[in-house]
Amino acid sequence: MARMIPNVPTLSLSPEAARVFRLLKHALPEERYTAWLSLPIAHDPTPEFLILRDDKRALLLKVSDVTLHQVREARDPNFIQRLFGDKANASTGFAESEQVVIREFITRFGANLSSGTHGEIDLIPSVLLFPNVTGKDMRPVADRHLSSDIAWAGKEVLSPDRFEAWVEDHVGPILAALLVDTLRSTFAPETVIPHEFTVRAPIKRHVDAELAEHLFDYDQEWAMKVDLQLPQALDAEAESDYRLRLINGVAGSGKSLLIVYRAYLLMQLAPHSKVLILTHNRPLTHDLQYRYQRLDGNNVFVPEICTFMSWCKRLWPEDKRWQRPIGRKKREYIALQVWKAYLSDTTISEQQLLDELDWFKDRLFTKREDYLQANRRGRGFTPDQTGLDLIFEAMVAYNQELQRRDLIDWTDVPRHLWLTIAEGRVETGIYDAILVDEAQFFAPIWFEIIKRMLKPGTGQLFLVADPTQGFLKRGQSWLASGLDVRGKSLRLNKSYRTTKEILSFASIFYRTRLPDDKEDIVAPDFMDMPNGVVPELVSLTAQQDEITRVVNEIRALVDRGVPPHHFLVIHTEWWGVDQLVERLNSVIYPGVAANAKDVATGKHIRVSTLNACTGLESPIVFLAGTHDLYQREQSLRISDRERTELIRDNTRKLYTAITRAGQRLIITYVGDPPQVFRQVVGELPGWTPGF
Repeated sequence: MARMIPNVPTLSLSPEAARVFRLLKHALPEERYTAWLSLPIAHDPTPEFLILRDDKRALLLKVSDVTLHQVREARDPNFIQRLFGDKANASTGFAESEQVVIREFITRFGANLSSGTHGEIDLIPSVLLFPNVTGKDMRPVADRHLSSDIAWAGKEVLSPDRFEAWVEDHVGPILAALLVDTLRSTFAPETVIPHEFTVRAPIKRHVDAELAEHLFDYDQEWAMKVDLQLPQALDAEAESDYRLRLINGVAGSGKSLLIVYRAYLLMQLAPHSKVLILTHNRPLTHDLQYRYQRLDGNNVFVPEICTFMSWCKRLWPEDKRWQRPIGRKKREYIALQVWKAYLSDTTISEQQLLDELDWFKDRLFTKREDYLQANRRGRGFTPDQTGLDLIFEAMVAYNQELQRRDLIDWTDVPRHLWLTIAEGRVETGIYDAILVDEAQFFAPIWFEIIKRMLKPGTGQLFLVADPTQGFLKRGQSWLASGLDVRGKSLRLNKSYRTTKEILSFASIFYRTRLPDDKEDIVAPDFMDMPNGVVPELVSLTAQQDEITRVVNEIRALVDRGVPPHHFLVIHTEWWGVDQLVERLNSVIYPGVAANAKDVATGKHIRVSTLNACTGLESPIVFLAGTHDLYQREQSLRISDRERTELIRDNTRKLYTAITRAGQRLIITYVGDPPQVFRQVVGELPGWTPGF
């Protein structure tokens, strides 16, 4: 079976083209052929199929719906005159539109070629197929009405036992990589990625000119277009009430871009469909909104793009009061009072109580038995029966205290919404497709709400995730989250955001800190990755010097002409973000910097907390405040079990932050860097710390 992109035909495809689609899929071997179907979206007319062999030999196929009856009419010498009257001399009349499509495509392809390669247009052969007519019946008509430069074939070549050999005979010569890229970008313009969507430095090629944009690779494009067509009716044979796809990808593999482009294609194919993109943080939402607006300049049919929590607020029943959840400090204060009353004489810490509260509320538990009998696999924290009873009593007391004060937690929001859905007070089944970015952060109850909001039988749930970064909602598998992804997932192993040096540093750092991590980690493919500047580690003697050093480094680069939007500064603490924004605006110029949760990519130096940086990217990244994480890991107030979990969480957070960088990474550290940095230095050739 050839690899088809997309993997299913569009509903608008003619019966003749659908037949060719099935033949391509089943008659050509996957290890040798990839075949593309042109999508019926807003671009110039294009032949239905592009076939590419593994040795870069190509063939274009245009499919005609001409019938045998029309062929017999065309044999009549007066056919053209009867059909076109006085215009007969200006038109071939027979299969004219198909011939025009082929010629116009070849013309566009030639216009897209770089200088010095226009003579290679003939390397891309094209054939006009007639699935309803034999070659014997076609020949007299073809000789009379088809241009001599148009190759054609009758339906006899479309038999499963002949088709592969026929394709082998008709593909053109081997193409250079640049010609293949130009051919793909002409055939499927939706695969083009503007330079402004990438943070990696452009690759220098030894040619007179090069493509103005990057392209999705084959795996990315397949993931973007898999099951793309929105069904128009219920599927009686569907295994579930919705259609599910999961894309697991290494950092920088283009997952967020896939979300944006897929939403764009869905809106192009079905403009009146209801499509939703969900994220878990505001900075990423701003970034996705900016990219979609840039991709679809018309903005006539646009998807909803929001965080899960803000979406919950939109769904909130009008007759139910919306309460803004409490902040972190107040939450920790109330939890501390409860801990003192119920757990202070146990080995259970205040943080473990808070973690357990979140874990409980992120699931559809409603009573004590649900909690006591729950599968805790992956939790890393398993108290005995007495401990579980005490924790449950403390959680009840915590909730009662919130109710007494008329307060709620952020984790209460989905539970309250779920109850209103169960009561029938919220309309369900309203979305044709829901796309989730950074799905590893979504809790089981979130997915239950999402599934209820999809149209039964036809709704699509499309998830992208990087398990390496999944530190917020840990302790759960996809199946435990109510999602059976077996046979419905794809891995993207290539990173296109960063350099080999930066990704190597992140990977070695991760493996060194978590050598026994057994989770489903996506290992990066380093082949063909570009080299770049090695990461820098700047050691400082005092905490007050850290922000000053970062600000001074950025000011010097801005003075040298680096645009402000090329910087992303990540700090481990919210107060560090506030101080950095204030100092950057004071030292460089007012308004140059902003919190990433408040602005999109485009003009500002973005500053983000470590927890909110997921999904963001920038050519130059500064990472500050790392010493605070390490000091907490060494605290004598936490147990060995807590320390293990904290190291695991911090490692994933730092991996996420490191892989935001496209070209340069600068890490500041107050004090002597920990041993792990020295271990990484030893494994990464050419890496020199800045201390």
